[in-house]
Amino acid sequence: MRSNVTAWGVKVCAAMLVAVGLGATAYAQETECTDGKDDDGDTVYDCGDNDCKDHPACKPDGSDEVGEARCGDFVDNDKDGHVDCDDSGCMGTRACAGSWDLQMGEKVGGTDSGVDDDAIPALGPGMSVEDLLGKGDDADGERSDEVCSDGIDNDGDGRIDCADFGCRFDAQVSVCRENPGMRFSIVSHISQIYDIEEDTMDTRFTVLQLRAFGPIPFIQDSFFLVSMRAERTPRLTFAMFQVPLGGGHYLNINSGGGGLSTALIRSASKQLLIDSPYYLYNAFEQGNGAAIELGGQLDTEGMFDYRVYAAGGSGRSNGNVGGRYFTFDNTNYTWSVGAQIGIDLIGHLTRWDSPMLYTPVPTALGLSVGFKYDQRAQERYPASNVNLTLRHAGFIGSAETYIKRELEFGSWQVAWNVSLGYLIVPKLFLVAADVGQYIPGDVDNPPLVAETDIDRQLDELQWRVGLHWFFWRNIGVISAIYTDRTLANEVEGDPDTHERTFKLVGQYRF
Repeated sequence: MRSNVTAWGVKVCAAMLVAVGLGATAYAQETECTDGKDDDGDTVYDCGDNDCKDHPACKPDGSDEVGEARCGDFVDNDKDGHVDCDDSGCMGTRACAGSWDLQMGEKVGGTDSGVDDDAIPALGPGMSVEDLLGKGDDADGERSDEVCSDGIDNDGDGRIDCADFGCRFDAQVSVCRENPGMRFSIVSHISQIYDIEEDTMDTRFTVLQLRAFGPIPFIQDSFFLVSMRAERTPRLTFAMFQVPLGGGHYLNINSGGGGLSTALIRSASKQLLIDSPYYLYNAFEQGNGAAIELGGQLDTEGMFDYRVYAAGGSGRSNGNVGGRYFTFDNTNYTWSVGAQIGIDLIGHLTRWDSPMLYTPVPTALGLSVGFKYDQRAQERYPASNVNLTLRHAGFIGSAETYIKRELEFGSWQVAWNVSLGYLIVPKLFLVAADVGQYIPGDVDNPPLVAETDIDRQLDELQWRVGLHWFFWRNIGVISAIYTDRTLANEVEGDPDTHERTFKLVGQYRF
């Protein structure tokens, strides 16, 4: 009896094993490694399934990890140890939305872009997403954190903010990476300086800029920026808060603004020759306590934009937001009002754009014209500023001039600067140069005592050349800068001061 039961049990177990075996072998292997389907029902498919590890389509070919297809194929294509969305080369692709960038298929900045976000030109051999700027229907007019968070289609190509190619793919734009909340950035310069005239050397941190920025909580299409410098002593140098007014217009409140030149509003990472040309703004843009600004677009295509401002504050800035001190017991109230018009003659440019080219850019020609009136502690003057900028492929050139008529002492003062940059090898070498001059002009009625900054307004001529090497994407940069500067002596008749310096700067910015 027992043997019959045992035999029956063995038969039943054998039948069950056969049945299970038949069921398991129906999809025992990933039968097709390139069909995008989970053939064996084990939740992984194609090259993500171990069954396909020996398939030719699942072998790395050594080419860059870029593009929608290669960023979702489960293969470490460039053999750098990072697969698909773990590789920074996949930044900006839809396949990795949520890993690197905002979900492009949804509304961006609270506004439907109205453009098919899948309409991305195919990447050719050796291309990355940064090479797509200006391709297809992208007008390439949005490339900065400020412009990419204002809720406006600045370049009129139908894509708004983080849906725009420039905001998605330009390596210098931070607000469209990952969570679009508050972000933090660092720019550091470690400089080796050789003073040729004095035959002296110096090594130090010349810049340590810390910035927090992003949208203001609960205010759609808003933007704030708080910047501090910490290379010598911590000091909060700039604060800006911007909210939309609707119809492509904004209200901006900032600390110490009220100028027309772009030299002072650019981050330390956006200076073509490392430092802004001091002579271009020293006699024309003196610090205010706070400023309010209105601006925006004047047309739907983004060809014309405007800004008007009013600013004021007593004393001289001590380098900190809200920090003031007085010299010569001069407590006169200072204020400034002005307006500026930007015109895109070809393509699209904004005052926030960086001249530090990393990849070739589409052709753009922009003109800005501004006027203002300043009432300073010891001066009164109207002034005008004109800036013309041309970008084409790997070239960028800019010519700027500032002119003022000093009413208190009766003098014309002029400053000008011409800067050029050329991308010798994209993503690798950028050569730059600039030349400029400040001409104080004759004074009809000189002051008895030159208070505040008036005694620093001396005739100056300067030229510089530089070479930038992007040794780690656009984040790590090593720059060699030569500066030749001639400055008139404060005492008439004494020889001019001639300065020549060579500076090697290691820059890290993120």
